[in-house]
Amino acid sequence: MTEKILLAGILGGLAMFFWSGIAHVASPLAEVGISQIEVANEKPFLSAMDIVMKGRPGLYMFPGMAKGESQEAYAKKLETSSSGILLYAPAGARMLETRQMLVEILVEVVEALLLAFLLSKTSLSGFGPQFGFVLVAAVFGTMWTNMSYLNWYGFPLSYTLAYWFMQFVGMVIGGLVVIRVVRK
Repeated sequence: MTEKILLAGILGGLAMFFWSGIAHVASPLAEVGISQIEVANEKPFLSAMDIVMKGRPGLYMFPGMAKGESQEAYAKKLETSSSGILLYAPAGARMLETRQMLVEILVEVVEALLLAFLLSKTSLSGFGPQFGFVLVAAVFGTMWTNMSYLNWYGFPLSYTLAYWFMQFVGMVIGGLVVIRVVRK
């Protein structure tokens, strides 16, 4: 059974990766809810970001909460200031590096391996019950971060739903491959 789980994880992960590629390249889903910062002359804007971020890549929340600042003072700052979250990378970033693709494949293979392992530990037999298990796992897995980002960080609902859908479909596709290979 171990060989079947391993094979199911690899094939299911590859199926998920290919779906993700199709969803990102051949559909508008990857762009839903993401806006461009519209600055007529973006050079000064980008230079200001480089100065403020000191060239340190990361995920930044603004406005910042100063050390020792009370929660009440920060709450007032939020009422009177713009706020948000910004993912920053200094100059030199590259699009679609091989490392990123390999990490994505690895993540999806691990997800499919976990699904294959869990499915193999159930007493479910037949396509219907196994597919129901995959659907529940897909809902659980895809809600884990997407809904929290919507709630805590204010990610746009359209972005959240588009990414939830892409991940859900990917997990269902991967799950179908897992069912086919791990069949009882």
